[in-house]
Amino acid sequence: MLPIVRFAPSPTGYLHIGSARTALFNWLYAHHFGGKFLLRVEDTDRARSTEEAVDAIYKGLQWLGIDWEGEPVHQFARKDRHIEVAHALLEKGLAYRCYCSPEELEAMREEARQKKLPPRYDGRWRDRSAAEAPEGVSPVIRFKSPQTGETTIHDLVQGNVTVPNSQLDDLVLLRADGTPTFNLSVVVDDHDMGITHVIRGDDHLTNMFRQFQIFQAMGWTPPHYAHIPLIHGMDGAKLSKRHGALGVEAYQEMGFLPEALCNYLLRLGWSHGDAEIISTQEAIQWFDLDHVGKSPARFDFVKLTNLNGHYIREADDARLVRLVRPFIEGKDDLVLNDAQVDLLMRGMTGLKQRAKTLLELADNALFYVAPQPLDAEAQKVLSSEEGCHILKLTEAFLAAHPAEAWTEEALEGGLRGIAEAHDIKLGKLAQPLRAALTGKTVSPSVFDIMQVLGKEESLGRIRVAIS
Repeated sequence: MLPIVRFAPSPTGYLHIGSARTALFNWLYAHHFGGKFLLRVEDTDRARSTEEAVDAIYKGLQWLGIDWEGEPVHQFARKDRHIEVAHALLEKGLAYRCYCSPEELEAMREEARQKKLPPRYDGRWRDRSAAEAPEGVSPVIRFKSPQTGETTIHDLVQGNVTVPNSQLDDLVLLRADGTPTFNLSVVVDDHDMGITHVIRGDDHLTNMFRQFQIFQAMGWTPPHYAHIPLIHGMDGAKLSKRHGALGVEAYQEMGFLPEALCNYLLRLGWSHGDAEIISTQEAIQWFDLDHVGKSPARFDFVKLTNLNGHYIREADDARLVRLVRPFIEGKDDLVLNDAQVDLLMRGMTGLKQRAKTLLELADNALFYVAPQPLDAEAQKVLSSEEGCHILKLTEAFLAAHPAEAWTEEALEGGLRGIAEAHDIKLGKLAQPLRAALTGKTVSPSVFDIMQVLGKEESLGRIRVAIS
């Protein structure tokens, strides 16, 4: 049987980076085996679920290149089906109505706190008749959890996991207002959607046992479970915003490429030998659950940034121009014309060698579309006697250099000759030129820059610097 997996986010905020990894693992597993990847929006928390969050989840997945089959399932729309199953369990004698008041439940919790035990329901309405029900109390429907023995489940990541049934109290299936709870809804939806494998974070391990028992009570075949460790920060603490626990859209705004983020998330808790740079095609070919680790992965922002730099260097120039243009136009309300876009296109090969994010690439590319103010180091170079002398030497050569031979190779050859004739190292000669052309002391090759800018623009900037 081919696997059917699902990604089931709650639309109460952005698509968290940890949730994005869960979606990626599910997507890769489905594609590796030729199965199906489905999307379910678990929007039963009506107070916190928003359409904006649903839209953010869709956009985040689409940006990452994670697509799904069919229409997304909205859990709240299926509440009548969830209620139907709760009543079916009631009719089987595997669930019961509980008339505990809020005060009684709080007293149970307080007693557990005093004994330093986890709060749990004591089952007092498990075998009582509804005839004993107090007036004015709307009941909840609780599941009759097995009270003796153990429940053992083979997890495809964690191995065999066992819990004494005495540790699992009778969970609420339907609240007093008649609305279904999370664990019931998840079981019914997983069954009805034909889910064969549930791949999710190991913070759901306790839910696994509760859900497994509901599957058994209904006589349904449970899915295979795989609980992947959570992502921690570099300090070993639970991932927070200071570590990089942001929404996927934040990484897009910071100038990361989706393929770089997917590659990095893939390697958080999964490995294939020593492979670090892994294409989507290779990931689909190699991915399995056998190589998912059991320990929490650590999110390293520096490593992600370096990996993004690799993908920028490998990216198509035209695509980079298209991606970087909004970042450039967002600075000082610039609006690029066709000639400026063409300059970026011709200069992109040199520009992308040094950038690690699209933001950095945009900043480095600004000098092509408008002369930039001198930074402190460039000002220092151009205000020196040596810098002025070198600029005047090069200006004289460049002014006489024919426009038809204005190529990177010819310019480098001619300026190399000047450097040798005046006993100046080529790097020393290039530095004032770089400052005059870009306003900075770090840039792509000055010869490449001059070729892209052309003779007139290059000479114009150099003469401004001299003056």
